[in-house]
Amino acid sequence: MAIKKDSFVGTMIFTVTLCLLCSFMITGTAEVLKERKLVKKRDELMRNVLIAADVDLSGQDFRALFKKDVKPLLVSLDSGDVDTSAENVMDFDPRMASINPETSIKLEKKQDKAKIKTRANQVRVFKVFNDNGELTSVVLPIYGKGLWSMVYGFVALKPDLNTIENVVFYEHGETPGIGDFLNDTEWTDQWHNKQIFDDKGKVSFKVVKGGAKDGDIHGIDAVSGATMTGRGVQRSIQFWFGSDGFEAFFKKLKASEV
Repeated sequence: MAIKKDSFVGTMIFTVTLCLLCSFMITGTAEVLKERKLVKKRDELMRNVLIAADVDLSGQDFRALFKKDVKPLLVSLDSGDVDTSAENVMDFDPRMASINPETSIKLEKKQDKAKIKTRANQVRVFKVFNDNGELTSVVLPIYGKGLWSMVYGFVALKPDLNTIENVVFYEHGETPGIGDFLNDTEWTDQWHNKQIFDDKGKVSFKVVKGGAKDGDIHGIDAVSGATMTGRGVQRSIQFWFGSDGFEAFFKKLKASEV
């Protein structure tokens, strides 16, 4: 039976068909954009890890370098164990894990040096190797409260798990023009070969107001006008390299269990 286009039934069929078509188009576009977003997120992660490991990326395919030289691990902070059941560590979402009550813990005020309130049970770390298959650094995520925002970065340690190879801060919302020092290589270069722990194993890294003294193996210069941001970075280091952070993982790594 023919249906008149200008009839009520014809109008309804046209409207429903148009709505379904638009719905399919929007869904398809959303899926494409979602995948592109994931690819961009993975690319940024790979680049930041390689920069933190002090790998020269000039003229190099960073994706190929990462695939060849970097091993991502999903680590339990409480036990230091690696989650060998994790299928795609690169797609682990640390921020969602830190706010989900089922995958995080609430920190007591005394514990919370970094002022992050909750901490994920697992974190993603990266072992970086040279062409001979030798471990050159371990890249570890850190974040904590600055003056206005959370400051996110990666710290790479040499195989002694104490000496800093390099550092990169990739996201923050600190005061424009003042907080920019976090991405200034003149400041981050000061981190090279500084040590996190003292001889007794205590976290002793510090950002020194007025400037670190010559020969201070734990201190770097604070930046004038950015005292609170620098203090936030120092507290982040104190938290993440302490007992509520990577301590258990370091013990397992030193015992060659991971």
